[in-house]
Amino acid sequence: MIRKYSSIALLLALAWFLVLKEVAAQWGKASGGKVRVLLYPGGRQGDDPDVVRKMNLGTLNAGVLTSAGLGEIERSVYALSIPLAFNDYEEVYAVLEKMRPKLEAQFEAKGFIVLNWADGGWNHFFTKSPAATPEQMKKLKLFTWAGDVKTAEAYKRMGYDPRPAPSTELVTGLQTGLFESFLAPPQVALITRYYEQTRYMTELPVQILMGATVIRKETWERIPADLRPQLLKIARDAGSKLQKSIRDGYQRDVDAMKKAGLTVVPVDARSRELWRRSVEVGYPIIRGGVMPAEAFDEALRYRDEYRRQKGAAKK
Repeated sequence: MIRKYSSIALLLALAWFLVLKEVAAQWGKASGGKVRVLLYPGGRQGDDPDVVRKMNLGTLNAGVLTSAGLGEIERSVYALSIPLAFNDYEEVYAVLEKMRPKLEAQFEAKGFIVLNWADGGWNHFFTKSPAATPEQMKKLKLFTWAGDVKTAEAYKRMGYDPRPAPSTELVTGLQTGLFESFLAPPQVALITRYYEQTRYMTELPVQILMGATVIRKETWERIPADLRPQLLKIARDAGSKLQKSIRDGYQRDVDAMKKAGLTVVPVDARSRELWRRSVEVGYPIIRGGVMPAEAFDEALRYRDEYRRQKGAAKK
């Protein structure tokens, strides 16, 4: 439910490309040509773990990563994607803002500087038959990522039927009936055409697919110190721009799939509460298993603080 978004990471990299191309041009201009950025779009350097491995080896200097790659560096980042813990973008980014100094310090301690944060949209369940409630989902064979043992364990605790496999087997498995459901953001389901094998999307934002651009600390520190603040501002402005682009594109992507035959399955308030309760059964495994317990607790504490402040502001 949290990890192993190799193909999704690749697609998010494509979505980032135009924004990063603009950043590269601005960095070149701001540095007077001292900083040159060479981009590798479309997953040419492999999936997220491949990119992290190449950065650790020094083959690559920077990378655009989803939580799959970020978690290879620091697992605390998964706290921003606790399933059904957040109601909307505002909550996620309010929590990120609180956790960001510590998260970025943790990344720096492991040799990476976070240039910006963004996301790939909200994960939804795509299914072969309508699943408006947890009980309906529990009857379906759910694709999960091979090697992600703790998430599969959490699904089982919740009462679901996880079927771990490599991402390369997803399409074939959907065609043969090995899988009957999977999680992905609408943008990914549309671009990959996965939705053609699963004609239903549950109208339940499960978790956000977090993303960030990171650069090796060693590389960053080779850039003249007087240039870094301006370059960082350019990168962070780009992250904000992408956040808005992904958010604005959600309904467009869903509408495009609906025109091609997708049915969006409504989830009413009562069913939403049932979903939340079913997922919370797996929290004891997610907390400390998928992510550090401290990060899990911090994320929920900051979320609750935000909700209290938001509620007080409405009075």
